[in-house]
Amino acid sequence: MELRITRLNTRPPETIAELTEVWEASVRATHLFLTEQEIGRLRNYVPQALSSVAELAAVQDEKGRCVGFLGTEGERLEMLFLAPQVRGMGVGRRLLQYGMSRYGVRTLTVNEQNPGAVGFYQHMGFRVVRRTALDEQGAPYPLLYMERSGPAEGPVK
Repeated sequence: MELRITRLNTRPPETIAELTEVWEASVRATHLFLTEQEIGRLRNYVPQALSSVAELAAVQDEKGRCVGFLGTEGERLEMLFLAPQVRGMGVGRRLLQYGMSRYGVRTLTVNEQNPGAVGFYQHMGFRVVRRTALDEQGAPYPLLYMERSGPAEGPVK
């Protein structure tokens, strides 16, 4: 599969809508601890988050369809979501490496109840430095705060 990572300098409504669809598909595939109601509630915040994050980059397939994206603020990864059909194909690795090399990503927060994401970030060299029992909105979703101190090339061997 031919993929292209593009920095999104502009964020027109149709791009935000496409990224929101990727977000929802990704969350439904990976955040099995969330209820339908909670997904709907969170979805209301996604367009604003996508519009306001400092840096935003998307992965597009050969037909120009978005299959993943990441957003960063400084050295912090704020969001990384993949369309379910590309999970396990190295797209997340490429996207995170792009964020580390382009934006200097070295910290992130991940839901503890998403073991696939936790394992992925650990494989990529991040380690847990702090845990909270509640998420940043006070909901009962434990968070892991992770950081990486090594080089930005990829997984620690």
